[in-house]
Amino acid sequence: MKKTWWKESVVYQIYPKSFKDSNGDGIGDIRGIIEKLDYLKELGVNVLWISPMLESPQDDNGYDISDYRKIYKDYGTMEDYETLLAEAHKRGIKILMDLVVNHTSDEHSWFVESRKSKDNPYRDYYIWRNPVNGKEPNNWGGVFGGSAWEYDAQTDMYYLHLFSKKQPDLNWENDKVRREVYDMMNFWCEKGIDGFRMDVISMISKDQTFPDGETHGGLYGDFGPYSVHGPRVHEYLQEMNREVLSKYDVMTVGETSGVTIEEAQKYAGDDREELNMVFQFEHVEIGGGDYGKWTTERYDFKEFKKIMIKWQEELAGKAWNSLFLGNHDQPRSVSRFGNDNPAYRDISAKMLATCLHMMQGTPYVYQGEELGMTNIYFDKLEDYCDIESLHYFTELTESGRLTPEYMMKCLMLRSRDNARTPMQWDTSAGAGFTTGEPWIKVNPNYQQINAADQLKDPDSVFHYYQKLIRLRKEMDIIVYGEFEALYRDHDQIFAYTRKLGSEKLLTVCNFSAQEAEMELPETFAEGAQCLITNMGRTVFDRKIVLNPYEAFVLYKKD
Repeated sequence: MKKTWWKESVVYQIYPKSFKDSNGDGIGDIRGIIEKLDYLKELGVNVLWISPMLESPQDDNGYDISDYRKIYKDYGTMEDYETLLAEAHKRGIKILMDLVVNHTSDEHSWFVESRKSKDNPYRDYYIWRNPVNGKEPNNWGGVFGGSAWEYDAQTDMYYLHLFSKKQPDLNWENDKVRREVYDMMNFWCEKGIDGFRMDVISMISKDQTFPDGETHGGLYGDFGPYSVHGPRVHEYLQEMNREVLSKYDVMTVGETSGVTIEEAQKYAGDDREELNMVFQFEHVEIGGGDYGKWTTERYDFKEFKKIMIKWQEELAGKAWNSLFLGNHDQPRSVSRFGNDNPAYRDISAKMLATCLHMMQGTPYVYQGEELGMTNIYFDKLEDYCDIESLHYFTELTESGRLTPEYMMKCLMLRSRDNARTPMQWDTSAGAGFTTGEPWIKVNPNYQQINAADQLKDPDSVFHYYQKLIRLRKEMDIIVYGEFEALYRDHDQIFAYTRKLGSEKLLTVCNFSAQEAEMELPETFAEGAQCLITNMGRTVFDRKIVLNPYEAFVLYKKD
């Protein structure tokens, strides 16, 4: 297998608005990130993916860009950004930029021009369609609820927005749009950035007949079959690779919701010349109900395990995996997949990290995950800021499909705001995130969960992550070893081996709050070394009774 730096990296995702505020205005900023580079170096991560920091009206927290070459004023200046790049590079840390090119803000100069008239030179930068029988061009619903079309009275036409109406979709069929995007990407690569995380990149190509979608019992049709992995998406990405990516030593990861194994091999296959890897979301989308993710059902562990194993086995030797449990769009991973009850929180956070970091692929740590930060469980609607949460609360309660009480429970478990509360640095007011009024409430458990305390405690979640990251850097087997699943049908245990030459690793994780019995494979029964354990177990008999949420990794060299 070809060795590359991005396979051997551990990526840390920063949500800049919530990471560190350097000037007391309650909003995280670039200077705040610079202040914390030494912390990130100590953790051991060597790539930072920073969510969008470009000029934006912030309708969707920066995923609605109004100027691709300008830093958002509340985050700082271009000079600040250049300082961040230089200071990160000094510490051996690379920077990934969040590339948002499926859509822009409706305040972007291209769209301002586009909506002026049907013959404006920028008209075709976006997707405009005539009304059909006085209504929307088709029945597609938007990701954040409501129709995916917005009527514009000025020219008596509709424009497409798969997300918010303030996020009109770019028309990738127009080669001028593609040139603009590649020019912009080259601009940033010349500044010295180290790669791109590509937002909803699988949606850039649309079926140009714009047929109605299936309604699945809802009010609106599903655009998925016609806008996700669309007809020309691979052609566009190969063109992007030729025009930009192949000219630089950059890392690329595509956000590809709904991706199958077969599609992932097209996006990230070794011989495809498109992307290095993709994010698949199958494992975080399990447990959805009639209203998608808006449910109070707990995830199904066996289904989760089956999906994780499938991606390990079926991409092996064909494409590279990205490994994650949390990000800015997901609830906190310890609340979702572990147990955030204080009795089990740290143990289960360590167990989840063990399971993920010992697999093949590039691991992603979402800010605060290395501390075991949890969901905030807001119980008042006015505490929520997330556009998706607020849209769906209104849509599902006003239509009578869910009661307000039930929907509040859904938000507590699944709202994106759970991941967006401020980073918990210390026990001072504002959790050390800000000296001002934070843009969103701080989780009250910052007194118990914070970086300052964990840095001092050798047994903390932070130091456990640090050790996992260090092991990956020291041992090729963790990066490049072959994966084999064990105990496939066990309803508590996730276990697997890795093999590279004469070396073998065994990872064992108990995903439940009950004890679990297992038998070690014969190879590991004698003479194996314990690389890491979250319970301090020192004796590994052939038959073992695992404690709740226990995890360990054994190593053997023949």
